Amino acid sequence: MTDSASSRLPAVLAEIRACRICEPYLPLGPRPVLQAGRTARVLVVGQAPGARVHATGVPWDDASGARLRTWMGIDADAFYDAARVALLPMGFCYPGRGVSGDLPPRPECAPRWLDRVLAELPDVELTVLVGAYAQRRFLGRERRATLTETVTAWREYSERCVPLPHPSGRNQGWFKHNPWFERELVPVLRARVAEALDKGR
Repeated sequence: MTDSASSRLPAVLAEIRACRICEPYLPLGPRPVLQAGRTARVLVVGQAPGARVHATGVPWDDASGARLRTWMGIDADAFYDAARVALLPMGFCYPGRGVSGDLPPRPECAPRWLDRVLAELPDVELTVLVGAYAQRRFLGRERRATLTETVTAWREYSERCVPLPHPSGRNQGWFKHNPWFERELVPVLRARVAEALDKGR
């Protein structure tokens, strides 16, 4: 990590990784998973770690992460360089399984920690919002009624912000019914990611 000596980011990250607030509700126990460096130019905000990510402690260390990196047009070396890319979920710990997939991020997490981390990321040029939870938090009233409507309206948001569907294999039906996404939005996403990362060189 390339944080300056004056940065409070290392202390904030240490606090987060020691957090036990949601412990009674986490079936596998607390293991906050995130990545951030003060010089990061791209911020990816997701939902919450899955079971595999909980096991490895590496953000987006699954098939969804591989698809996300393909969409972004970067390899694992760039993606996992904390000095260039910050990876923050709305909930830092694996929340457990529900009836139709993983449970939502724990509601205690983002209000307690997210703004503190964001305050230590002054160089972010592009924020990638993966899924409805991130879009609700960052887009606020500008968010559309559904994720599909929000992603479809991507041109209406700031060029510094890109809303995406979750890259999970569970969304294969969405990808099939929205072929415009990979045809129209993915190339723009790749260009914006490349431009943001180039500014940090």
